[in-house]
Amino acid sequence: MATLAILIDGAYLNRVAEDDFGARIDYEKLSEEIHRIIAGNSDRSVDLLRTYYFDALPYRSETPSADESRRYARTARFIDFLRKLPKFQVRLGRLALRGRDDRGRPIFEQKQVDVLLALDIAMLASKRVVTHMAVITGDSDLIPAVNAATEEGASVWLFHGPYQSQVSGYSSELWAAADMRYEIDQEFMNRVERQRR
Repeated sequence: MATLAILIDGAYLNRVAEDDFGARIDYEKLSEEIHRIIAGNSDRSVDLLRTYYFDALPYRSETPSADESRRYARTARFIDFLRKLPKFQVRLGRLALRGRDDRGRPIFEQKQVDVLLALDIAMLASKRVVTHMAVITGDSDLIPAVNAATEEGASVWLFHGPYQSQVSGYSSELWAAADMRYEIDQEFMNRVERQRR
């Protein structure tokens, strides 16, 4: 029996959905659609082990502003929602304030998110927990983990934003490291978009 793990770089996928398509993701639909695509391209049945979501909660200072508190609470509710979905696991890093730009706007940097994602890719493959991985990211920092997974015999699919995108680009080296690639386009987004109320 073949087994699939889906690993989502949340910040990257949000940029793709919002900036390239003006959409919001229904994560259950997304997981089902990726499972359907990979199972349809396999010569045997593929079970979904789990969908992993990696992100960081918004920055919140020691004396948070009303805006920081609202943003943090909204994201915490979203993370809590994801944790309740069947076969979903959430991994959180943190957001660090790195200073201010020349206009005085804060500069934030995600910490630990890529490491958590890379560790799960490598561990799932090295322990032979899965035969297939779908990784949604564009980050070249994950190339060593993808290489390790393919060397362990896992088939790694890279789901990535549009090639011409200025906001959700992806590393060409990461693209080359993956076994299979799937560009997230409007048709795909239509199938996984959250319906507006």
